[in-house]
Amino acid sequence: MDNPWLFSLLAVVGISLISLIGVLVLIFSDKVLRRVIFVLVAFSVGALLGDAFFHLLPEVFVESAKPEVPALFVLLGIIIFFCLEKFLRWQHEHSIDGRPQSHIQPFGVLNLLADGLHNFLDGMIIAASFLAGPIVGLATTVAVAFHEIPQEMGDFAILIKAGFSRWRALLFNLLSALVAVLGAIVALLVGSLSEDFIIIMLSLAAGGFIYIAGSDLVPELHKETGLKKSLIQLLAIIGGMAIIFMLILIE
Repeated sequence: MDNPWLFSLLAVVGISLISLIGVLVLIFSDKVLRRVIFVLVAFSVGALLGDAFFHLLPEVFVESAKPEVPALFVLLGIIIFFCLEKFLRWQHEHSIDGRPQSHIQPFGVLNLLADGLHNFLDGMIIAASFLAGPIVGLATTVAVAFHEIPQEMGDFAILIKAGFSRWRALLFNLLSALVAVLGAIVALLVGSLSEDFIIIMLSLAAGGFIYIAGSDLVPELHKETGLKKSLIQLLAIIGGMAIIFMLILIE
């Protein structure tokens, strides 16, 4: 007998545990990590942009009868994340005694928020697919799993770059991934997904990813001016995009 609650929650928890792939980075020494972090950040730029343009935006434009509606929410997502970063930077630089409260860069928090939103949607989509049948649910889970692997590596690199310790980055990345469980529960309780709600959420997530990649991470990459490292960064960006594109083909 089909049990969409059991299968959905098991699948979403399994997907969430992919975030622990960042533990691979923990085996690097600090010296090695400093050498490779710029490559991982470049890869994450490609993965974020690839996810937005190959996965999220095509989905919303196909599902929406009026393409200007999701376009508006993509721009709204960019504006929202701009305002959030302004607030986080202000909070970062001011406290009661006038000293910064922490060394965590705002773009790390923004990435957690955007990734949490994306994971929430992933959870909803997986649960909805299991409501359609166990085979459909399994196929969707496999596609999402392959999609998440490069993104989670990139997310871990972003948190390290933002100033998180490696263990804190691992923990917060896992907590962000577990938001997918909440998304699955919401979808299962509702029983069916609201098309307009999904379009809005996907559009906002796409806007957030575009903002983070273009506004925060690309300027970080420009701090490396050497020809060799710049070429490596370019290849890493293209590689991140290419992997996301290839994974989209099997969805």
